[in-house]
Amino acid sequence: MVLRFVASVLIVSGVLLLADAGLTLAWQEPISAYRASLDQSRLGHELDNQLSSARRDKRLTASITDVKRRIKRLAELDKKRSKQGQAMGRIEIPSLGRRYVFVQGTDIDSLRKGPGHYPATPFPGQGGTIGIAGHRTTYGAPFRSIDKLDPGEHIILKMPYGELDYKVEKRQIVSPNASWITNRVPGAERLVLSACHPLYSASQRIVVFARLVNARVT
Repeated sequence: MVLRFVASVLIVSGVLLLADAGLTLAWQEPISAYRASLDQSRLGHELDNQLSSARRDKRLTASITDVKRRIKRLAELDKKRSKQGQAMGRIEIPSLGRRYVFVQGTDIDSLRKGPGHYPATPFPGQGGTIGIAGHRTTYGAPFRSIDKLDPGEHIILKMPYGELDYKVEKRQIVSPNASWITNRVPGAERLVLSACHPLYSASQRIVVFARLVNARVT
């Protein structure tokens, strides 16, 4: 009787493990995905709580009539309050049907919550190159499909202080230590999205490069 019970438990466990593996291959790891969904919900509330500070900043900068200069100043003020792992804004990729809260930081704990902003890069609206990284197979897999982003498609960053629209220029596969991707380049502000490549491997990185085409204070 005991042996039959143990055998049944092992069979059920084996089926569950196979199901988990199948879900991971087909889409994403389900346990970490559930945890990420809870984190995303909490981060959404955290972001909403930042709106009062953003409204105060907008009043302080109301005399700046040039939109680009005003957003840059608003970004500077927001950056001063930013902390590791804290909600920064929302990233939307309309062509992929994706929308996530992204956080400050690309350490392990931060990326478990959602896409993470490279702390050494500027805030959206400050100019230069903004970097955001994300997982492709675990913790909600926010960047799983960025290999399908084509030139001309849009990436929108909704910050507490404004909305910034970037148009994709190209995709590129690079080595894991290609730090040059976040270098400042001439021209309009640039956004780079990065993730491990290929799926289920960290041997390379896939990078999407986009340029700012429109910005407004919201």
